[in-house]
Amino acid sequence: MTEPGTQGAPAVPSGDPLALLRTRSYLTLLVLAAVIGAPVSAIAYFYLKFVSEAQQFVFQTLPKDWMTSVPAWWPIVPLVLGGLIVGLTLRYLHGTGGHKPAEGFKASGAVDPIDLPGVFIASLATLCLGAVLGPEAPLIAIGSGLGVLAVHLFKKDAPEMAVVVIGAAGSFAAIATLLGSPIVGAFLLMEAAGLGGPLLGVVLVPGLLAAGIGTLIFVGLDSWSGYGTFSLNIGPIPHFGSPTGAELLWAIGIGVVAALLGAAIKRGALALQPVVEGRKLLLTPALGLVVAGLAIVFFEITGKPSSYVLFSGQSALPTLVQHAATWSAGALVVLVLCKGAAYSASLSGFRGGPVFPGMFIGAAFGMALSHLPGLPMIAGVGMGIGAMTVAMLGLPLVSVLMASLLLAADGIALMPLIIVAVVVSYVVSAHLATPSTETTTPATVPAPAPSAP
Repeated sequence: MTEPGTQGAPAVPSGDPLALLRTRSYLTLLVLAAVIGAPVSAIAYFYLKFVSEAQQFVFQTLPKDWMTSVPAWWPIVPLVLGGLIVGLTLRYLHGTGGHKPAEGFKASGAVDPIDLPGVFIASLATLCLGAVLGPEAPLIAIGSGLGVLAVHLFKKDAPEMAVVVIGAAGSFAAIATLLGSPIVGAFLLMEAAGLGGPLLGVVLVPGLLAAGIGTLIFVGLDSWSGYGTFSLNIGPIPHFGSPTGAELLWAIGIGVVAALLGAAIKRGALALQPVVEGRKLLLTPALGLVVAGLAIVFFEITGKPSSYVLFSGQSALPTLVQHAATWSAGALVVLVLCKGAAYSASLSGFRGGPVFPGMFIGAAFGMALSHLPGLPMIAGVGMGIGAMTVAMLGLPLVSVLMASLLLAADGIALMPLIIVAVVVSYVVSAHLATPSTETTTPATVPAPAPSAP
């Protein structure tokens, strides 16, 4: 697998990139993107269903089959096993098992199909067995790899531009509805890859077409199977009126603290990563033990389920927000500390995406602050999600969009506050960044070739 983010500055295509849109070759690419979108989306759908069922089986059904209830120490078993599987995968299978999440979210470079087994196994061991990472990065890599494989099967000597465009279309299709909207997924991929200018449309149109088809596939499979669409959706939330001056001050404060918290999580992960890489088979299971220990500590202190600390937080976030009244400020602080430490440990050695845990921690952080005067709960959640997302990803547009759309009708009223929190967090994070954490570089997109794939 080509390591994301290592290709250097963007290559400038010769001639006018928009001229490619008027060629017959580009129409062929659009047809291929549409064809690729359906099977990639179906694979992504059942991948997410498998993860959901596996988590339920491993952490609920299996221990109850052996014992009358789930013991507090049970997370140790799957997390140590997951660390061992990830360590074996990284050592013996081709590639790096996907990109290294401690180095930030990246979506650049087409994935070599030979890397797909490693990506599948490492990500499933991470997600199914309790590590604190999400499915978005593995799905992007899987979609890209499947798209590249389809191009090579269609025409072995396809031009490089065709490989890049269809690989990107596969990624679009794979995360079509994961973030609640194909538009959010499109923004995530575009901003992470650093695409812009006329070249943006060349890559974007096939991607949007594949994402649209992917969304239809998700909806159709939900209607057929009843499994759901696996989209992030908080559901009914308290109404928010108009922003106030006090809430604007809170936005500034939340942005500053989120940047500090994000910097601590990233620096911890980056410090651990080279140590773990040196002894994968021993230290990756040790990371699993640390994550399990933090989940147990959280359970013993708060009495809340350890699942709030484990996993990505994608499915737990709606429950957290909808049952905010049942959480004390102290329990939320313990949750933020335990989840943040488990997140940092998972980033350093496991394989998965960094998006959802950051959103969850931001929501819990905002909820904790809402126990203080002048900050409504839902405003704290929105600003916390936006500020923590940009602190972890460094993608301001996506951070505002995700936080706003996630809160549905209230997102419009909250958007000014979310923007302030995101901008403050983004600027403070830039000042806190060190050379070791500034790893994101724009994607290289090769010059378009005239021939069709």
